[in-house]
Amino acid sequence: MMDIVGKRKLWFTISILMIVPGVLALMLWGLKPGIDFTGGQEMEVTGSLNQSEVAEIVSSTGVKDVTVTTSGSDRLLIRYSDEGVGESQEVHKRVVEVLAQNQIQETAFNSVGPSISKDITRNAGIAIALASLAIIIYIAFAFRNTPPPVSPWSFGITAIIAVLHDALLVIGLFAILGHFFGVEIDALFVTAVLTVIGFSVHDTIVVYDRIRENLRRYNKPFEQIVNDSILETFARSLNTSITVVLVLLAFYLFGGNSIKYFVLALLVGILSGTYSSIFNASPLLVVYNNWKIKRSAKEDSKSKSKSKK
Repeated sequence: MMDIVGKRKLWFTISILMIVPGVLALMLWGLKPGIDFTGGQEMEVTGSLNQSEVAEIVSSTGVKDVTVTTSGSDRLLIRYSDEGVGESQEVHKRVVEVLAQNQIQETAFNSVGPSISKDITRNAGIAIALASLAIIIYIAFAFRNTPPPVSPWSFGITAIIAVLHDALLVIGLFAILGHFFGVEIDALFVTAVLTVIGFSVHDTIVVYDRIRENLRRYNKPFEQIVNDSILETFARSLNTSITVVLVLLAFYLFGGNSIKYFVLALLVGILSGTYSSIFNASPLLVVYNNWKIKRSAKEDSKSKSKSKK
């Protein structure tokens, strides 16, 4: 029988090695925000020129932070910042005229102002924080009748630690991609992170529920019960994740550039969530329980020494 819990130090080490590069990138370079967070303009155009040619044409008008991606088979998505180069309407008109001179026609336009982008940034942070808090409270409530030795709150807290592992991996990856490849984050990125959090917690709860059932059924050491529960749910967790990953791979390969990085964030996050729910979340329960036993033993020894005095 595979001893997953007994090798928890190995799994924790692998997790640290996975997230450290991204965390360092996040600290050094941060994320590259798109117009959803900084404010700017977004145009969808159609024509015969390629991405680099269109980017050069738009940049010649004086706008900043120009990015051009594909949007479907015959359309391009142009994003740029007009900060410090004039009124938005005038800049947009100038860009449209220059594109028209090169047989590029605008098919859609979207403008995001600075005040809206600040609201999006603030709301994104609030959404992630509230989601994490709600998950802790919900899991603690759902597991309130769990037999000893674990407390309901330990389920919620360890689940969030595992979720933070997944979120940090995704965010760190995009910090690296933003620095080296200019990949920007937008509102879809926040959606992807929240989706990853939800999927990871769902996978973790499946294992936790089996732990609770086995605590009621068997009188075994807690570490053995956790390990047995992981093995019993291992195939289910793996099969569920594989089906989702196969769908995401199809979207990533054939879905077009407009959703490419959104799908990439989901793909990495779900793979990480599968790993963390099996190799991090449940072993963390054992770590917490062992720490609680050691702390109780120290308190007992201190109380006995005081009573002797």
